[in-house]
Amino acid sequence: MGNPDKDSMSNYFADVYGKTSLEAGHEVRRTNLVDMKFDPLLRLGYKVIQPLEPDLLKIQEDIRWADHFVVVYPIWWSGMPSLLKALFERMWLPGFAFHFHKNSMGWDKLLEGKTSRIITLSKMHPFLIWFMFGSFSNALKSAILQFAGFTVKITSIGASESMTDKKKATWVKVISRLARKGA
Repeated sequence: MGNPDKDSMSNYFADVYGKTSLEAGHEVRRTNLVDMKFDPLLRLGYKVIQPLEPDLLKIQEDIRWADHFVVVYPIWWSGMPSLLKALFERMWLPGFAFHFHKNSMGWDKLLEGKTSRIITLSKMHPFLIWFMFGSFSNALKSAILQFAGFTVKITSIGASESMTDKKKATWVKVISRLARKGA
């Protein structure tokens, strides 16, 4: 759950996905960004790799273990929350997610064969965000997950702050269907 606010619609839909996955017989390991303890600053860029805190090592272990990786987060300023971006900056490292080839172009995708579902929530309709500001999930989808070998699908939920109970129930059905299929 990539929202630093536990009392959120993101958390609600992450709960729905997790609970329905378990009921369908899938194994689930969940991480809440807000509960993690790590230095969010990439102090020296990638010139020197900072030692990873236990929570970062744990999420790396969980990602290696998983066949399917789900990330639920709100769209803030047309992107992911800064703490979620910091999480990936700190733990999405060579030797874990990818390996660059020496003296040539290219890299090995060390998480090849895994699938991922990105679930975003936004105040505005997702099409309006895309139309006004461009892709709001490209960094996570293409430059992070696909770069490491994931096949990625996206579910974008708009008007999340003003959602009626009827619309919320519709999204619960959609999220539950995806969770049962492990998709």
